[in-house]
Amino acid sequence: MIRFLDGISFVLGWSYAFVFLVMLHTFLPLRRNWLVRIPAFYFCGMLSGVIIYSNDFAGLFGAMLGFFLYVVVFHRGKWIEKITAVLVFYPAMIAVNYMMQHAGMRIFFSVTDAPGSPSMGWTHQQLLVSTAIHMVSLLVRLVFWIVAWRFLRKYLRQITSSLTTKMWIIVDVLMLAPFVAIFTIIYFMPENMMIVYPICAASIVSSFGCIYLASYICNSVQTAFHAQELEMKQSYYRDRVSDEERVRSVYHDLKNHLLVLQAQAGKGQEVQASIQGLQEQIQEYENYYQTGNEYLDIIIRDKARAAQERQIDFVASVSFAEGAFIEPLDISTIFGNALDNAIEASERLAEEQRMITVKANRIRELLVIMVENNAMVETDSQKNIFGERMDKKSLVRNKTTKEDTFAHGFGLANIRNAVQKYDGQCSVKTGEGKFTLKMVIPIPA
Repeated sequence: MIRFLDGISFVLGWSYAFVFLVMLHTFLPLRRNWLVRIPAFYFCGMLSGVIIYSNDFAGLFGAMLGFFLYVVVFHRGKWIEKITAVLVFYPAMIAVNYMMQHAGMRIFFSVTDAPGSPSMGWTHQQLLVSTAIHMVSLLVRLVFWIVAWRFLRKYLRQITSSLTTKMWIIVDVLMLAPFVAIFTIIYFMPENMMIVYPICAASIVSSFGCIYLASYICNSVQTAFHAQELEMKQSYYRDRVSDEERVRSVYHDLKNHLLVLQAQAGKGQEVQASIQGLQEQIQEYENYYQTGNEYLDIIIRDKARAAQERQIDFVASVSFAEGAFIEPLDISTIFGNALDNAIEASERLAEEQRMITVKANRIRELLVIMVENNAMVETDSQKNIFGERMDKKSLVRNKTTKEDTFAHGFGLANIRNAVQKYDGQCSVKTGEGKFTLKMVIPIPA
């Protein structure tokens, strides 16, 4: 009977490890290599089942360090996300394990007269009761994490896709409370169960509450962004309607203008002036680009107008229908920052040197984006924001001259982060009077 109960406990223990791994994977994806996922499951089972006893500082610290190393080795994501995963899941895991182990021990000794440990001579009946209580505690723990997973999975998926670094830091600061509470209560007040159990429960609620809070922040950010996106689209369509009305008016009179030009055939300068006037009227309506992505149409339109106002030649050849898998916020980060930096760099040049080219297209299974502009020669050797050495007389664009250097200085870094979110890569090329930023993003199957 004891062996049968041990077998059930074994299954329950590894079932819990699987549920915990799935829950953690939802928050912080595992690495894609399946050969890595097999040991990841094994080590997750070892760590998630660890039991911390009273006054066991070495166990508390060792389990925390082991959990952090496990997340670093087997899971993908930014460092701030991995730190958050430890702060969120470690207190809850330790609190649940501690309460299940301690509660089971107290129940066992309250219903039996067994001595302190099996080595002191437990009877067969006492061993059977101990095994049964242990199995029940494992079952309760498994049910708890299944319920937690079903409740939190929606929120776990939301927060990793939208939070910025500053938002992650806010969540981490909030998570320090349950994290410190677990260390303090288990180590310093192990005998006062009237305090330990409520604080352990509060730590669990705080950990899961922070997940919900982060999800709420994400929803608020997305709502604000979609409202801004809708406002931009409305402005875009209003401009299109207004411009189309003006275009119809211009072309309505175009026939009369041509008759006037024919009558002025002998007056060269007057004809040229009339032609130039017509070109200027029509040029205003050439700033609409059909990229295949409605939101990118708006961005390219706005940046083209900004470039035109600064006497910068702007050329766009963008086919972005295959980029539908990229979120609008990331499209804005990639194209908005890249073109803003290109416009800023072009403003430092003489008008005849100002030129920006943006291209995007699908090449096999890759989405390739290129933003290129002329740039000044920098006399001092330095590195760009991607950490690449830029030789003497390299052309640079990443050093801003804006007053808000703190915010603007993150432009290229934000581009890189947005591209890496989709497993893409960025590269910078300088030389021959040009600065080229190239991004390559794999298209999902």
